[in-house]
Amino acid sequence: MRQIFVNLKRFEVPKSLGGLSSVADPVQWIDSVITDTVQQGLGSHPNLSLTYLLPEGLINTAVNRLHSFSDDQTRMLAVGCQGVHWENIQPGKNFGAYTTSLPAAAAAALGSQWAIIGHSEERKAKLQVMRAYEPGIHTDPVLRIISTHAIDRLIQAEIAAALDSGLKVLLCVGESAEERGEGSFDEQQHNITEVLRNQLMGDLHASKNALQDGRIVIGYEPVWAIGPGKTPPGAEYISFVSATIKNLILENFGVEVAVVYGGGLKEENAAMIAGIPTIDGGLVALTRFSGEIGFSVPELKRIIEKYLTA
Repeated sequence: MRQIFVNLKRFEVPKSLGGLSSVADPVQWIDSVITDTVQQGLGSHPNLSLTYLLPEGLINTAVNRLHSFSDDQTRMLAVGCQGVHWENIQPGKNFGAYTTSLPAAAAAALGSQWAIIGHSEERKAKLQVMRAYEPGIHTDPVLRIISTHAIDRLIQAEIAAALDSGLKVLLCVGESAEERGEGSFDEQQHNITEVLRNQLMGDLHASKNALQDGRIVIGYEPVWAIGPGKTPPGAEYISFVSATIKNLILENFGVEVAVVYGGGLKEENAAMIAGIPTIDGGLVALTRFSGEIGFSVPELKRIIEKYLTA
């Protein structure tokens, strides 16, 4: 079974407001995405688990549209959210004081089955808040380590909240260029391993049962390679990192974990990614990177077909 996650970020924002969508109504847009996905047969592929990760405002619309189709058409298709708050709604405690935050219980109530946690954009946002308080975090190595550990503790709490509310978790980890360091790939491997070790141990400290139950999937993000003009890693690099993640989880938790490539699964790299034995799927965002950039279901289907048949 291969697992494909599609992070639709803020792709629902229409072009008139600076976004990518050619559809003015975000509700109409996500309705068409789900409809096209089912009609293209992507919800019933026997070797594919497909999950859309959506902004909060689109979750319920997507779930309701899924429910309008038969179970056979949608049995391999799920909807998730793009992160949860580190505190959660609990009976007899805080039932609603979460303005601007998405508690895991609220995500579950909307119909989410998954949450993506620890995405590089989330880690960056948390670090920006800390830098606003202490600008020295950017330059002081000791403060940088302290801030990184603090972020990992928050992510650990987010994972716990998601699991407690019945959500499965796609946990993203990965190294920045600064963390990777200079030198050859052989020289960088120690630094890469230590970054991944610290993130995984910090984020998953209390999640052994969920790992054993298969409720956590690890997404590897090469943070240094994400963005326009960046050179993505090759098969040797991804093979090393994915094997390292699997080995670290096995050594510390005694569990075999699924690892998906989160640096952008696309048509150009689908065959290469599919050929790496320690990779179990991928994370898609945009499907078109030149001309009129954007996302479309037919292009997603081509990526998936190329990946599955490689």
